[in-house]
Amino acid sequence: MGQANAFEAFTPHNAPAPELPLRPEVNQAHVRFIGLGKTYPGQTQPALQNIDLNIRRGEIFGIIGRSGAGKSSLLRTINRLEQPSQGRVLIDQVDIAPFDEDRLVALRRRIGMIFQHFNLMSAKTVWQNVELPLKVAGVAKPERQRKVRELLELVGLQDKHHVYPAQLSGGQKQRVGIARALVHDPEVLLCDEATSALDPETTASILELLRDINQRLGLTIVLITHEMAVIRDICHRVVVLERGAVVEQGEVWRVFGAPRHEVTRTLLAPLQAKLPTALQASLRASPVGRDSAVVLRLSVLGEPALSDLFQDLGGRVRLLQGGVETIGVHALGQLILAVQGSPHDTPRLLERARRWAEDVEVLGYVV
Repeated sequence: MGQANAFEAFTPHNAPAPELPLRPEVNQAHVRFIGLGKTYPGQTQPALQNIDLNIRRGEIFGIIGRSGAGKSSLLRTINRLEQPSQGRVLIDQVDIAPFDEDRLVALRRRIGMIFQHFNLMSAKTVWQNVELPLKVAGVAKPERQRKVRELLELVGLQDKHHVYPAQLSGGQKQRVGIARALVHDPEVLLCDEATSALDPETTASILELLRDINQRLGLTIVLITHEMAVIRDICHRVVVLERGAVVEQGEVWRVFGAPRHEVTRTLLAPLQAKLPTALQASLRASPVGRDSAVVLRLSVLGEPALSDLFQDLGGRVRLLQGGVETIGVHALGQLILAVQGSPHDTPRLLERARRWAEDVEVLGYVV
């Protein structure tokens, strides 16, 4: 459904167009949060506070944060399963706060949602689980049959029509959940820890399916997860929440390549290259002699020219660990170097290293 039709579905014909004196590129956001806050009854700490954020049409947008950071609360304001205490949520530039029950039903049919634990009806077959929302909406039987058949083929379950959920694997159950979320041709798909209950191989297949759906159907996908590898593998942009507030946001390759906030660094730590055990044990907080080498971790956006980098740092440079991975279309290098006998003192050495890297960290010193 195009933007004009979506606006018509959500807004009465006699309603004035919203006045948003903002930059044109921001006005084109599919989902916007403006000064959003949420405080639950009996709680003094807000679950969300002063969220200003835009989600672009057709992108895969990730929301990460530690437990209790407000991820689920933020996600559920998009379909108004959570009512904000302050601020506004706009879909296609339309404020959804004043929607009555009928308009909320229409809104939620345009916003699909998939969950961690599938939420399938065990007494119904795969076909019946996917068909049920269409029956509730009063869709005619021939149209229901056409739609369910197409969706089961889309998610790779065309041979599971008469199978019950108990006979399915976890990945197959999630595929049923995805098909069911797509029955009303939504423009936005919300994913609430959709891969957290799955093994790594199945997670990869579900992410590939979501990526295919995003590209084929042009859906805007918003997902929350505690798995940083999921964000790295599928998302275009990401926001980091802490205590209900935005602490960092941007393109995934930039945030992962050069995290600025301590929370982001902590969340991304499991993805960083680990030092060999023997080297970790030998690290010291300060130099222990003239033969000490400083150990640096460099995050490099792009493919580093190692010979030029080593020459610029000076002295004897050893590559202890490193590699280059691709996030989206961008290369990101992670290098752990030992630099011994450099003619530069540590501050000048770090300054030179930053010519090559977005992020430089001193891990310690070794002999």
